[in-house]
Amino acid sequence: MPEDSPFPSASALSAAAIVVAAGQGLRAGQPLPKQFALWRGKPVVRHSVDALLAAGVKPIVVVIPAGAEALAARALNGVGDQVRVISGGVHRQDSVRAGLEALDGNAPEHVLIHDAARPQLPAQVIERLRQALAATPGAIPVLPVVDSLAHADGELMGAPARREALRRVQTPQAFRYGAILAAHRAWAGDTTAGDDAQVAQAAGLSVALVEGDEALHKLTFANDFEGDAPPLRVGSGYDVHRLEDGEALWLCGVRIEHHQGLSGHSDADVAIHALVDALLGALGEGDIGQHFPPSDPQWRGASSDRFLAHAAGLVAAAGYRLGNADLTIICEAPKIGPHRDAMRERLAAILGVDKRAVSVKATTTEKLGFTGRGEGIAAQAVVSLVRN
Repeated sequence: MPEDSPFPSASALSAAAIVVAAGQGLRAGQPLPKQFALWRGKPVVRHSVDALLAAGVKPIVVVIPAGAEALAARALNGVGDQVRVISGGVHRQDSVRAGLEALDGNAPEHVLIHDAARPQLPAQVIERLRQALAATPGAIPVLPVVDSLAHADGELMGAPARREALRRVQTPQAFRYGAILAAHRAWAGDTTAGDDAQVAQAAGLSVALVEGDEALHKLTFANDFEGDAPPLRVGSGYDVHRLEDGEALWLCGVRIEHHQGLSGHSDADVAIHALVDALLGALGEGDIGQHFPPSDPQWRGASSDRFLAHAAGLVAAAGYRLGNADLTIICEAPKIGPHRDAMRERLAAILGVDKRAVSVKATTTEKLGFTGRGEGIAAQAVVSLVRN
């Protein structure tokens, strides 16, 4: 393996993959490109990446639109170092070529080129494609055409097409890596290719047809996502910070005059931290420590407003809006009542919601426990998210 290879142990890998996720997906009606939208509990692109890794196909290059790095990082969080993200080109063919070039230092035996918009990727299809490559430089999954077809000519329908002579083409399309890379480099067509099989055939490569799978349905329109996300999601959060001398006291984004403040890596706004965890929990997106690790020096002293704005952005990206937030602050001092309205207004402003959607309450523990002894402040939050 070359020293500058971005993947570990590449010389031992016989199959790699390119997941093309560089489109805008506007027809799907999602609040962000469809490959990053949630489908069946996780981002669309994550489904096929997980399926490929489970089938032993690695490394994987995920090709994304320019400027979508943050979306891709969230969608692929935790997949490991065998997945690399690069920016694609104007056309799908440009993106595939970029992915192939990114693998050049690894020289896998086979490469699977897959569209992220086909999230269900059966292991049996991968196996059929790999087996076909033993006898031919390319293989693609296909299905028969079951509906009647006719040639369209303006508004008039021409003669019926012979459906028995046609096949529906799916991805992933599999190739011997060196052959398809050379074919893409040699492409001299005046227009872009419809798929990689066309590029292969233009270079004189034979392409086998293997049985596809109806599960490889391509997510294209808004109704492909209907009924998937639950109409209502609920999350809860809880956090604690110690009170110490010499610290500023921030609660709900409001600075409060007090002889002590909360200690933490950021500004230690315990109320916002509980609210952020509630929002992340409702989305199934982990907790605040995963998104803003206390070990990362960039968050030292950071305003917790940024954490809440980030969580609110994830809510919107997932196609939800805040139904309501109910926050309880647990402390003996200071008194929360005089600051309640300012806190609600500040939280509502960060979240981009009406103040009436945010409740801030306070209670004590009747002098019991660490909050009762004035050693710290705790907060708990419950939120509801409503699907847009």
